[in-house]
Amino acid sequence: MPELPEVETTLRGITPYLLNQTIENVVVRQSRLRWPVADEISALTGQQVTGLSRRGKYLLLQFDAGTAVWHLGMSGSLRLVKAEEDPRIHDHIDWVLGNGWILRYHDPRRFGALLWQAPDTVLSQIVSLGPEPLLPEAESGLSAASLYQRSRGKKQAIKLFIMDNHTMVGVGNIYANESLFMAGIRPTTAAGNISKPRFERLLDCIRQVLGQAIEQGGTTLRDFVNSDGNPGYFAQQLQVYGRGGKPCRVCETTLNEIRQGQRATVYCPLCQRR
Repeated sequence: MPELPEVETTLRGITPYLLNQTIENVVVRQSRLRWPVADEISALTGQQVTGLSRRGKYLLLQFDAGTAVWHLGMSGSLRLVKAEEDPRIHDHIDWVLGNGWILRYHDPRRFGALLWQAPDTVLSQIVSLGPEPLLPEAESGLSAASLYQRSRGKKQAIKLFIMDNHTMVGVGNIYANESLFMAGIRPTTAAGNISKPRFERLLDCIRQVLGQAIEQGGTTLRDFVNSDGNPGYFAQQLQVYGRGGKPCRVCETTLNEIRQGQRATVYCPLCQRR
């Protein structure tokens, strides 16, 4: 599943090609995604893209008439292709741009979505999202102190706590595993037992791991390619995710793999003692 770094990488990849460009045609081959493609999308012909941004895993493409909101779901990707490139199976939506490029949406599992947000409104899928970990505290309100206060009394495992979109957005399974390893925190530790200094360390690690992934183009996953069609490279440097039963790269202790919230969790029993 594309996570925050993949979505941010996609945003950075498509922005130079879309910003201030006019949509010359919209082709919807398959409208039945996770939610039906909004009717307003087909009416974008002749409108100009005035801005692009991200909120959590949602891509927001602004027009004078409103905002197209894209979510890549579990297997979705956006690519820029030339008009002569024929659509493949599972290429569901094309935006034909005035500069000769096509923004093409590919989604084998169809768990993604293309929604519409009217001016001065916020979609229900977005309004409840927590703070962004990559924004400064002054903009996001996210800090070690706020995480510490939110976690008091919680028996929920720290890994599930930081993956909760109400706590913060964008810390998916891969990056939760990696951040907890870097911070030296066992994923099963109750969030309420994490001290404020350890939250300071953990939040710093989350930001480092996400930042490194973005710099290196996202994570190589079977279903993800970035905007130019090439896979990312961060997976080559993963410390624990996908390495259960293998030796820890730091201490050579065999990494444990368990299930948490129906997701694989891998950790080092020595480096992450508590």
